[in-house]
Amino acid sequence: MENLIENKLLKADQAFQEWKKVPFEEKQKLIAQAAEIFKSKSEIFGEIITSEMNKPISQAISEVEKCALMMNYYAEAENILSPEKIESEYKISEIHYVPKGVILGVMPWNFPFWQVLRFATPAILAGNTVVLKHASICFGSGNAIEKVFIEAGFPEDVFQNLEVGHGEVKEILEHKTIKGVSLTGSERAGAEVAATAGKNIKKSLLELGGSDAFIVLNDADLDEAAKSGALARLQNCGQTCVAAKRFIIQRDIEFDFLPKFIEEYKKYVPGDPKLKETKLGGMARPDLADDLEKQYQKALDHGAEAIIPLERISENEFNPGLIRVEEGNPILQEELFGPLGMVMIAENDDEALEMANNIPFGLSNAVWTKNKERQQFFIDNLESGTVNINRMTSSDPRFPFGGTKSSGYGTELSLLALKEFVTAKTILGK
Repeated sequence: MENLIENKLLKADQAFQEWKKVPFEEKQKLIAQAAEIFKSKSEIFGEIITSEMNKPISQAISEVEKCALMMNYYAEAENILSPEKIESEYKISEIHYVPKGVILGVMPWNFPFWQVLRFATPAILAGNTVVLKHASICFGSGNAIEKVFIEAGFPEDVFQNLEVGHGEVKEILEHKTIKGVSLTGSERAGAEVAATAGKNIKKSLLELGGSDAFIVLNDADLDEAAKSGALARLQNCGQTCVAAKRFIIQRDIEFDFLPKFIEEYKKYVPGDPKLKETKLGGMARPDLADDLEKQYQKALDHGAEAIIPLERISENEFNPGLIRVEEGNPILQEELFGPLGMVMIAENDDEALEMANNIPFGLSNAVWTKNKERQQFFIDNLESGTVNINRMTSSDPRFPFGGTKSSGYGTELSLLALKEFVTAKTILGK
């Protein structure tokens, strides 16, 4: 390990020794100050995001503004980490929540501010310090975030950006100062990080991929479902773990819904990401576009039919594609990370549920039906961290965010996230 990186880890550990003693309310004041900076400079930071990964500028600015909203939520949150007194036969019986120390964040490029701050804010408020290993194309975002923490008045080294490559993650995670890791990324990256964390007995939180179902039943508002479905698939150029990827449509509305859906889908045309009216930019890197093309061809080779052909128009831009896929196509066991959606036809609710659950992932599904009993059936039986009723997936700071199965484990957002990187310490005395 380079001396520079080790020195940063040691400084993070030194900062933790003091930061953990700062009262919860004082930490909240600093978080509120950071939120104000993000809000006031959202256009500046949005330009960084757009330059790094081609997100349309209006969406990039919205991402930064959402970060400020989330941080203000935590700035005003109830302190659920105060010592809890438990009634018992003991004279002293309490639970204390103790921060673990330096937490490593391994974060992706698709939401370069949101993913980082979604993890870092509750971890830091809980009393930990954070070191960030950002995606290699997003070092500018990582450095900008670090500067905001300093400008907001946080003690030096509470949040540090490490400009390191993927190959250095294992050594950093194994370092004695690191007490836990949060990773948002691919299933493969999560497995590698979790293996290293487990071998070294360190806490890990994984937010991994998804192939979420968008189920449209025969009593749904078809116009609203079509409009929401197109956005749910194509926002951020489809490069979203919680994007709708499999559109499961009840057969008796197939010919009513599909034309509406296709019409909405075709409204997303690639444009200059620097223009505020652009809704669809290019993919973050040409190699990612290459991967999507290969998956598209694989799906076709195994019997998928093109409803709207996926058309590559530059090294990282596509006219979005839509394919009809039958159960058994191996592409259903993969995550499509880009502007390509899959349509499946289900006879009834039971078949729609079976299709939705018959994948390795379990992140966030959506169901469109006006019937309360049908809604409850899917709420009870869908295997995912979130179930949306008559809406597309979008994370909200007030509610827990996380997956099941190969989509990972652990909770981000909500008050529950404050307890991810703490030790519940039992205190008993006579």
